[in-house]
Amino acid sequence: MLGKTAGGLFWMFRYLERSENMGRLIETGFRIALTHPGGDEWQSVLQTAAAAQAYSETYDEVEQAQVIDFLLRDTDNPSSVLSCIANARQNARLVRTALTREVWEAVNDSYMVLKARLARQIRERDLPEVLGLVRQQAALVRGALHGSMLRNDGFDFARLGTFLERADNTARILDVKYYVLLPSVTQVGTSLDNVQWETILRAVSGKRAYSWLNQGKATPVGIADFLIFDQRMPRSLKFAVGKIRSNLRQLESEYGETHACHETAERMDRHLQTGRIEAVFDEGLHEFLSGFLFDIGNLGRQIEADYRFHG
Repeated sequence: MLGKTAGGLFWMFRYLERSENMGRLIETGFRIALTHPGGDEWQSVLQTAAAAQAYSETYDEVEQAQVIDFLLRDTDNPSSVLSCIANARQNARLVRTALTREVWEAVNDSYMVLKARLARQIRERDLPEVLGLVRQQAALVRGALHGSMLRNDGFDFARLGTFLERADNTARILDVKYYVLLPSVTQVGTSLDNVQWETILRAVSGKRAYSWLNQGKATPVGIADFLIFDQRMPRSLKFAVGKIRSNLRQLESEYGETHACHETAERMDRHLQTGRIEAVFDEGLHEFLSGFLFDIGNLGRQIEADYRFHG
């Protein structure tokens, strides 16, 4: 497969995942703000979305309605939901011949639906419905991918984009909450707001699954462990990195080549396979997540270079 085609598939599904994940991040901030009015959750959300500087260039103060509009529908923000779904569609157009009709129609329809729904600023009372629509449209495209695409290198590049973005997002959503954590696992307890931690579970569609596994008992340590190390959870760091490693192995087998990105993915996977949540809290959750975000960003750049996305 040509590098530009591989890159188009990779970024199409990375942008698609990012559009959904930005919606999940907005929901996290919105729910936390409901339980903690007057806090600095929206500043934390902007920082987590790597959008604080861009926001400050347009607005003088961090205000909920403005932040939501900026992250949801501002086309001057390249990471807004509307910008991401537009970029996903643009990449789909570039690789149209590598997609089935079902996948192309799904992403094109998603763009049209969301563009129409986000044409005006969203009222607070309508926000849950709109964020649900964002998740639904992304799920429709993924369903078309799984139901109609050959399991070949094109599929592998699409999935690499999905899981790189998903791993990055789960780490960022966890990082929204890091500032309330104490530095040692032995000290974690009364100062933590478990209601807000349950909001993190909701943001990654993991509340019910976590309850099944833990008889409904939610603790910060348990939730962090679930979202980092539980391989059964499809949005955990361990699950996402495992899928990245698997798709890279498929490409290695198909092309008969090993690259730096394979070694990085294997190292990250080993680290998560042997890691323990107690060690993470002793190190500091924020420090752990910052290191992970650096590694996953580096892995994405290595994949682009190793498979010559830019010619």
